[in-house]
Amino acid sequence: MAGIYLHIPFCKQACHYCDFHFSTSLKYKGELVEALIKEIQLQKKYLNGESIDTIYFGGGTPSLLSETEISLLINTITGLHSVAADAEITLEANPDDLDKAKLLALRQTPINRFSIGIQSFFDEDLQWMNRVHRANEAESAVKRAQDMGFENITVDLIYGYPLLTDQKWKFNTDKVFELNVPHVSAYSMTVEPRTALASFIKQKKQTAMNDEQSAAQFTFLMDAMQTKGFEHYEISNFCKPGFYSRHNSNYWKGVKYLGIGPSAHSYNGETRQWNIANNTKYMQGLGSGMIPAETEILSDIDKLNEYIMTSLRTSWGLDMDKLNGIASASADHLQKAAIEFFDKGWLSQKNRIIYLTSTGKLYADHIASELFFSKEDNY
Repeated sequence: MAGIYLHIPFCKQACHYCDFHFSTSLKYKGELVEALIKEIQLQKKYLNGESIDTIYFGGGTPSLLSETEISLLINTITGLHSVAADAEITLEANPDDLDKAKLLALRQTPINRFSIGIQSFFDEDLQWMNRVHRANEAESAVKRAQDMGFENITVDLIYGYPLLTDQKWKFNTDKVFELNVPHVSAYSMTVEPRTALASFIKQKKQTAMNDEQSAAQFTFLMDAMQTKGFEHYEISNFCKPGFYSRHNSNYWKGVKYLGIGPSAHSYNGETRQWNIANNTKYMQGLGSGMIPAETEILSDIDKLNEYIMTSLRTSWGLDMDKLNGIASASADHLQKAAIEFFDKGWLSQKNRIIYLTSTGKLYADHIASELFFSKEDNY
């Protein structure tokens, strides 16, 4: 079963930390939706007829779309693909968009899961991030959605930034537990190049992020989630049993997916494709009947490294037999390269599966990069 991702590149304003592709002008929203529909039509063969298990509206801020636009996009997909009856259809949303009228309208669409970008329950933190919503809107949006019958909800939180004391971080996690949401995505504040936050730090208008703070707050989060019965199934993702994100899990499991929209990526097992990150050029390309995208044919080394990077992040772990299925003898090579991480207690192994330990999760990216294959490796 494959997935479809739609990138909706519009936001009311720019968060200081965000480096995703978006525009704060909604002037051409209608024209861009038309271009998305055109791309869905042109890309109908990319997944080779596989059934669709998940549809994900990401961004940007997809909750800026009207219910009519959302239904139109979903109907276009269902008209061209075989979509599972129980498909997970997720809409990313900002709390300030989820008023009663919006939720009532969304009940008329096939949307059955929300990903709500809360980030913090403190107004001063939200203002520091340049978020549009306020803390009281975050809590009320979740409660309204639940009252309207939307039970499959995930909320986003951010930790590891200067304003977030350990006491405030505990308050944020406790608030999520109080709201009884079944899924939480939590991310360490990362300073990306060419963002306002990076500029502020360079100009010494903001304090740099503290790795020790981030590690301590991540460790607290892991312990708190475990205590409350959440499964830590991917580095940044926690869920109650049965509520993992099917769409994002497919990314980590190497399932095929089609990305629609400017800057969206696609993967079909053999190639990776990415669309141009420019709304005007994207619409112009689709207007002339072409998909403004670049394609890369994946080598065995690309496939090995991608599998290492994604699988190690998950509770399902890295399967040595799957590694050998990509390139024979690659598992033996990786086993030798991983010895130092076993010795440090950062990796563990059960049968043919390698996992990150709790301590290892603090160094996930470093471990993966050290295990990557190169052309010089003999395997």
